[in-house]
Amino acid sequence: MERENVKVIIWGLGSMGGGMAEMILKKKGIEIVGVVGRGAKLGKSMYDYLSVERGDNPDIKIGTYEEVITEKAADVVLICTDSFVKNTFDKIKYCLEKKINVISSAEEMAYPMQQEPELAAEMDRIAKENGVTVLGTGINPGLIMDLLVVCLTGCCIDVEHVLARRVNSLSPFGPLVMHEQGIGTTVEEFKEGAATGKIAGHVGFNESIAMIAGALGWKLSGEVKQTMEPIVSNVYRKAPHAEVQPGDVAGCAMKGFGYVDGELKIEMDHPQQIEPELEGTHTGDYVIIKGTPNVNVANQPEVPGGIGTIAMCVNMIPHVINARPGLKTMIDLPVPRAMMGDVRDLIEK
Repeated sequence: MERENVKVIIWGLGSMGGGMAEMILKKKGIEIVGVVGRGAKLGKSMYDYLSVERGDNPDIKIGTYEEVITEKAADVVLICTDSFVKNTFDKIKYCLEKKINVISSAEEMAYPMQQEPELAAEMDRIAKENGVTVLGTGINPGLIMDLLVVCLTGCCIDVEHVLARRVNSLSPFGPLVMHEQGIGTTVEEFKEGAATGKIAGHVGFNESIAMIAGALGWKLSGEVKQTMEPIVSNVYRKAPHAEVQPGDVAGCAMKGFGYVDGELKIEMDHPQQIEPELEGTHTGDYVIIKGTPNVNVANQPEVPGGIGTIAMCVNMIPHVINARPGLKTMIDLPVPRAMMGDVRDLIEK
């Protein structure tokens, strides 16, 4: 008997959701059975918004969440709409109550118990009640500045200090990220937005630092501290979803600090901007662990944020389907890996 494909619904067909759709269409043993959208996209074909031809594939019309997400309509919903737990909670709850697993690309969902413990507990309860699993992941948080760091401490007898540095390009991301980072604003607008919370900068330091601390058995003392400074461009820069005039803000340089018993133990350094090469900045990912032994890992150029987030969310699908019900983080599940064979072979009976 022919085994059924793994069935996926995508909620939000923007830069990330569209990329996930295109990746799934290239894989064997997995199919898209629905897409949730809004506004002008409703009723249109999914393929109107993708760079791949429909070919022999059945057409998928974009619908409202009530139309698309019905009980057990898919094995997993990929939610690619928000950065914050409070904004995506209702969407996740809706899917879990329809008895469908969820993978969210919302940065705070990577370790939601850090900033939203009550909502995290509620998601865990609802997921367990309905026999399904929910995970937040992406490139960062999700892999580069947290799970990778945790894995590399596996060869250490002890750890004294951790530094994760990611120098990256924001160019592949959509309008939401540009807005969150203050791209294209004046320096005055950036500082005002940072002060009022309208410009969030990188979302995820709280989650990455808490994930590392939790994995190592460190108890964080007090809140994670963060600083945020504008990266001012000297030249004109243009990305698909933003443009920057000389003298305006092309990016956001953020640092994060996690303390254990009052001592700085975990540091994050994350300058990110559009088109960094235009002013000679080379991207890269770096993990520097002080311990026994010391560990220094460098990767240049950076793992691209857009492709990396797309791949992480899709590649975690089998692990989420196989997991015990409840809210999971990346340190709870098997290590991510590329799906090069038939996806159905990765699903436990």
